[in-house]
Amino acid sequence: MKDTASDTTIDVQELGKANLTGFEELAAGQIDTEWMIDILFRLLRTPSPSGRTDAVMQYIGDIVSDLGLESRVTRQGTLVVELPGETETVDRALVVHADTIGCMVAGLKDNGRLQVVPIGTFSARFAEGARVQIITEQPDEVYTGTILPLKSSGHAYGDEIDDQEISWDHVEVRVDERVSDKAGLEELGIEIGNTVALLSVPMTSRSGYINARHLDGKAGVAIALAAAKSVKEGRLRLPHRTSIMVTIFEEVGHGASSGVSEDVAELVSIDNAVCAPGQNSIEYGVTIPLKDLHGPFDYHLTRKLIRLAQKHGLPVARDIFKFYRSDVAAALEAGAGARAALVAFGLDASHGWERTHVESLVACADLITLWLQTPLTMGEWDKQKVGPLENFPSQRQPMIEEQPGDRQHEGEISNVPRYHPEFDADGDSGSVPAEAAQSDRTGPEGLSSSDWADS
Repeated sequence: MKDTASDTTIDVQELGKANLTGFEELAAGQIDTEWMIDILFRLLRTPSPSGRTDAVMQYIGDIVSDLGLESRVTRQGTLVVELPGETETVDRALVVHADTIGCMVAGLKDNGRLQVVPIGTFSARFAEGARVQIITEQPDEVYTGTILPLKSSGHAYGDEIDDQEISWDHVEVRVDERVSDKAGLEELGIEIGNTVALLSVPMTSRSGYINARHLDGKAGVAIALAAAKSVKEGRLRLPHRTSIMVTIFEEVGHGASSGVSEDVAELVSIDNAVCAPGQNSIEYGVTIPLKDLHGPFDYHLTRKLIRLAQKHGLPVARDIFKFYRSDVAAALEAGAGARAALVAFGLDASHGWERTHVESLVACADLITLWLQTPLTMGEWDKQKVGPLENFPSQRQPMIEEQPGDRQHEGEISNVPRYHPEFDADGDSGSVPAEAAQSDRTGPEGLSSSDWADS
């Protein structure tokens, strides 16, 4: 390959700086907080476990229509909403999910109760005591009930209550009908495979907390809709067309596996943070994870989001999500060729009795409206699907001849030098002389690590 380093000098840190220019002048959209919370509560009160999401998606579609935005639905059921921008192609995707965890009827028991299995991943510990709706296959036949441990009366079982195992084999649904056997359940029209939705029971406190089941997912939808409303009504200038994707299978792992345009260069998902001991997530602001169970998020896009939040005074934290998967993973595994990152709202006790704070939802919506107004992370490079290797923005890193254990690294930074076949003609290991490596640096002379290190 021809060495064109002298002809084309691309430095990733300088590109990053160029795309940070003007961030201070940007203004976050005016978020209608009262509207956002009202929408959130309506979403929470509409049951939508993975696999039974039609009602909530119709409601979201009505909101989108009221905002005057165009949308379409994929064969699988993902709603794709268009935010107009200055480009003809859809360069950005904002992904949220409307489905939630839930249960499915696995058996009709001889005592007139229901055996259930989980939809999504969560512990039976958090299902115990949940009020539920049993959604049959007849639209007008919906029953209520309660998930209880097999031994649920202290007066009957005493200390055995505390000794019983916590698992899905040790809970059952008590149906709120006069039924005491399997035949009675069949007469009600309840069948194996019916969806059991855990009721959200949302509540707010005077201090701004929101307590409910299913904030995971639906708070992200409310944030995205509030950001879209802000963009539309505030007439914010978006340099790139953006799709808002509302998926319906995130909780079972494949929500964004279809629907992402091949033109998308940047994909950001809104989902919950992990507020718990040992984590660094915050409940009153934005958390940007650098890695989850799937792997690292895009280095440059995540740092851009962090700096953008910092420059505009939004509370922001970094974290690592060890037992976590989002729509980002589904999109990338399905072949999306985009930079990808996650913006997370504060959430305590995820997949249980969850809690967030209004300030966190507003901060996330503010950050999304700011991000939508910025250029792509790598400017001209990100506008194309492919390009020549010599133009690929390369991150600065220790020189290639400095191997671990050779000598103490004293902080000298260099781009990876280009391959020089003339130095390998005699069958040597192929290491490049230091002077050749120095001559092939693509960054500005004299640029130190402090000039580009992220905050």
